[in-house]
Amino acid sequence: MKTKGPKPSAEIGVEKLTDMYGQMVTIRLFEERVVELYRRAQIPGIAHVSIGQEAVPVGICNALRTNDYITSTHRGHAHCLAKGADITQMFAELFGKVTGYCRGKGGSMHIANPATGNLGANAIVGGSIPIATGAALSAKLRKTNQVAVCFFGDGALNQGVLLESMNFASIWRLPVIYVCENNQYGEYTPTKRVTAGDIEMRGKALDIRTAVADGMDVLAVYDAACEAVDHAKSGKGPSFLVMETYRFIGHGMSDVDRAYRTREEEQEWQRARDPIDRLRTTLIEEWRLKQSALDAISSGVAKQIDISVEAAQKAPLPAAEELMKHVYAD
Repeated sequence: MKTKGPKPSAEIGVEKLTDMYGQMVTIRLFEERVVELYRRAQIPGIAHVSIGQEAVPVGICNALRTNDYITSTHRGHAHCLAKGADITQMFAELFGKVTGYCRGKGGSMHIANPATGNLGANAIVGGSIPIATGAALSAKLRKTNQVAVCFFGDGALNQGVLLESMNFASIWRLPVIYVCENNQYGEYTPTKRVTAGDIEMRGKALDIRTAVADGMDVLAVYDAACEAVDHAKSGKGPSFLVMETYRFIGHGMSDVDRAYRTREEEQEWQRARDPIDRLRTTLIEEWRLKQSALDAISSGVAKQIDISVEAAQKAPLPAAEELMKHVYAD
């Protein structure tokens, strides 16, 4: 499938597109390594990857400034990386090492990086929605012109806190963007079996600016994000973005058989709509980049991941006295 070129409103050039390509490749190779390491029992706890969904976090976060906020989910590696997280510190956190973002105590589902505006991943389904809404309220009251983005999956659509937060944001015209990553399944259940009506109507019913985009096309995501950011920063209030996307592998590391969907369905999404392949096609056919240049990007990322994994593995574990640190505010 050939990706359409960027819309004029995006004002995007080949340099930024190439950078986005590198970011998506980084996320893909990072998570593929996570799967490998987890299966070798080198990563403790639980991990969820978003292989196939890379276009959403990259497209959204490229429309944000460093001090704009995001909140993430249990499937949040991609959000962290797209918002500027360091690969070595990410791996260190997954290994439970003291050099990780949460000093090895957060693990895969609780990585935060306030320096880049990442207020944290959240293992509670829908748990980060009110956090982003509160951050947007803070930005509005402080008049900082910051925007808060909340990533959540289709499994969070029926959580009451989403209605409460979106209603509050609409009334107060808060600068918050609610991004639903609809990957078609809430854990093992098809979205249509548990979610009534059209997803986008949740935003429209609350008088929130709403848009649906192809979440497998980073250009479409970026364009939708730019419009939502402009809407928020002009004081017009929240947006609700529905991103149609797909995770190529299971819900979690134990979800191997995936009996709830067919291999044919998976192959159809991967063959025709892989976001990295689509952007590669655009860069080669429309922007005349050489395949060798894109291959060099992938090779460079792969080498950096090798270096980061080795450095993270050599890092020390937290000392016993770390157990009670950072539990309560001083």
